[in-house]
Formats: sequence, C-alpha cells, structure tokens
Amino acid sequence: MNVHKGLILDETVKYHHDLRPDGAFVPGTTEIWPAGAVLDERDRTALVEAALEMRIAAGPSSRRFESRFARTMGHRKAHLTNSGSSANLLAMTAFTSHLLEDRRLLAGDEVITVAAGFPTTVNPIIQNGLVPVFVDVELGTYNTTADRVARAIGPRTRAIMIAHALGNPFEVAEIAQLAQDHDLFLIEDNCDAVGSTYDGRLTGTFGDVTTVSFYPAHHLTMGEGGCVLTSNLALARIVESLRDWGRDCWCEPGETNKCLKRFQYQMGTLPEGYDHKYIFSHVGYNLKATDIQAALGLTQLDKLDDFCAARRHNWRRLREGLDGVPHLVLPEATPRSDPSWFGFALTVSPDAPFTRAALVDFLEDRKIGTRRLFAGNLTRHPAYIGQPHRVSGDLANSDIITEQTFWVGVYPALTDEMTDYVATSVKEFVGGRS
Repeated sequence: MNVHKGLILDETVKYHHDLRPDGAFVPGTTEIWPAGAVLDERDRTALVEAALEMRIAAGPSSRRFESRFARTMGHRKAHLTNSGSSANLLAMTAFTSHLLEDRRLLAGDEVITVAAGFPTTVNPIIQNGLVPVFVDVELGTYNTTADRVARAIGPRTRAIMIAHALGNPFEVAEIAQLAQDHDLFLIEDNCDAVGSTYDGRLTGTFGDVTTVSFYPAHHLTMGEGGCVLTSNLALARIVESLRDWGRDCWCEPGETNKCLKRFQYQMGTLPEGYDHKYIFSHVGYNLKATDIQAALGLTQLDKLDDFCAARRHNWRRLREGLDGVPHLVLPEATPRSDPSWFGFALTVSPDAPFTRAALVDFLEDRKIGTRRLFAGNLTRHPAYIGQPHRVSGDLANSDIITEQTFWVGVYPALTDEMTDYVATSVKEFVGGRS
C-alpha cells in the first residue's frame, strides 16, 4: 500500500473514533430513531479508500459486490442500481421487453399488487402503461394472502408484484405457485426483507426477479442504491441492457472489445459492422451505481447476519414488552416465516379510548421516532386518483392502516434500554387512558 494512502486510512480510523458520541442514553432526551444506517470504521475507511482510488463510476467494487450479493441471496445474477426504486422500475420494465416475444407484457395488461404499501412498488406498473389491481392486506401481518391474490386474477392479469411488508414475508410460496399455475410473472419487492425466510427459504428466491434497496433505513446501505436479482439469465441480460442506456452490448463501459465481435453485428436497419457499443436494443435508462457506493456495500455485507440478528432481537423484545396491552393490534409474523424485521407496526383499535395521533404525539414528545405504514391506502393519494386501476374485493384494512397504524424502530443501533423505554412509554400512555 502507498505510504501516504496508509497514513490517510489510519487517520480515518482515528477520525471515526473521535466522532463517537459521548454519554449514556437519556430517556426523553436521546433521539430513538425508527431507522438508520449502522456504520463503523471499516465502512468509513472503505469509502475513503475508494475515493482515493478515484473510482468515480462503476468498477471492480461494483462487480465484486454483485457477485457476492448474488451468492448471498441465492441467485445467479445481481445488477446494482442507483436506488431500490430504480430496481423496481427495471424489474417491472424487463417483462415488457420484445425479447420475451409473446410472453411480454403489453399496455393494458394487469399486475396484482397491494394497496397498502410504498409507491415505488406500484409506480413501475403505471409507468409501463400497465394496470395495477389492488388487493387488501391483513392487520397484524400487514401482508396480503394467497386467497386474495387468487380472487384478483382476471383475463388480463399477467403478473404479480408485491413487497414483503416491514420485513414480514407474505405467503410467497403459495403466491409463487399461483403465478406458475396461471402463467404469471412474479416480482418480489424484497427491499424491507433482506434475510427473511419463508418455509426456511430466503425471501427474494421465489419469484422470477427480486429487488433490494440500499437506502440508509434498510438492512444494508450504500447511502443510495439498489439491486435487481434473478437466476433467469435471459431476464438478467434484459435488466442489464435497460439499466445501461438500453445498450445491446454487454461489455463494461471501460472495455474495448471483450467479446471480440464489436464490429461484426448487424441489427435493426443499421449498416453491417456498426459499433456494437452503440447499438441500442431497448428504450433504457442510466440507472447504474458507483464504485464508491459498492465499496461501502461490501463492508456492510460482511455484517448482514449480525444486522438481521439484532433486528430480530429488538422486535422480539418489543413484542414481549407490549404483550397484552389493550386497544392495540400487535404485529405477528406470517405463519411459517422468520422475518428479518424492518419495523414494529402498531395499529390502534378503532374503538380505543384514544387516537393514533395522540399516541404518536406522546411518543414523539419523548424523542421516540415514529413512521406511518408508508402510504397507507395508495388509491386515496392524489397521485393515483384517476389512474387506471382495478380493486379486487374491498380495501377495508388498508383504510384502517391509513387511519390507525404506525411503526417504531427495531434497527441494529437500538439498545435494549432504548427498546424497553419505547415499550414502557406505550404502556404508560395506554394505561393512563384505559
């Protein structure tokens, strides 16, 4: 290692330790965030080292992360993106590719999804001219069921795209079987559920493709970033093309002629031998991540098991601490699942002698951060009013979530003392109003 680089990295470690906060947790004063990145000295030095190497675009760290993450998640291929939202867009758009021939999705085709969730699971459906079919979810698990999905299948249904809610798996084995039986594509939005399992199998391995987010709130972070994973090599190639401007060429941007056929292609109405690096087979995007992001992702990936264990521990401690508290619907793991939890959801019963808003205000005054269950019922938001869609059944529980549900954190930086304070605060509020 260059002596100056070594000195800079040594000083980076010292700088990291200089920044560590002083003092113990002070109830009611110390902020308890609902989510956040957990970063150590290795993460900081990885970022600095990548910056010193001037890796300003995707490069060796990106390729190394893609390879390692694909293996970790049980897939053959992983493609880094600049966000989880972009990963969802690429995943959905891949099924509209002409390379799928008569299986490709066309404008007006239907995609089943849930009404209670985050917009970026639904937006790619609309952005591709497809029609979302909204189904309701269960209170407690905050996931839909295979029965609801089955009832939603109609003559125009071609795909299913659902997120595992707050890290809690939906009935993914049963829904994957429905997809197979009805010749539907299945996209798993696994952004909140890295490390979760269903029937002992990792979520994100049941569908045709899966997506992950590396936003700071998620299980692993690159600051921003996401990933599309699949074991279908044809779909992987489509995703790569769409991510990289729609290029037909698979050579890395810095490579000159790795395929040894760069000037031997004829496609479309282009002349024979047109430079393959500039032949475009899809209407694509530029949604790549950078090597600096991937360098952080590699050090984060080393800690994934510990992060997941901490999330499970914090969730169980909260669940045990709040067991039996009246007027609250406590969260439940989907049967046969082992969630790597993203958050701890609470729903105030409609007949409770207090409101969700009052409970949230009480917790926020004590510096306990809360968040809504994302958008609640998406069909009630101005962005989706007037958009083509279909509703299967009713959305009664999604409406309850919109009015009555919020969540608190379980992310790895929270200590037992913090978690116990959250539980004690909830019990104190409820007890004083029951």
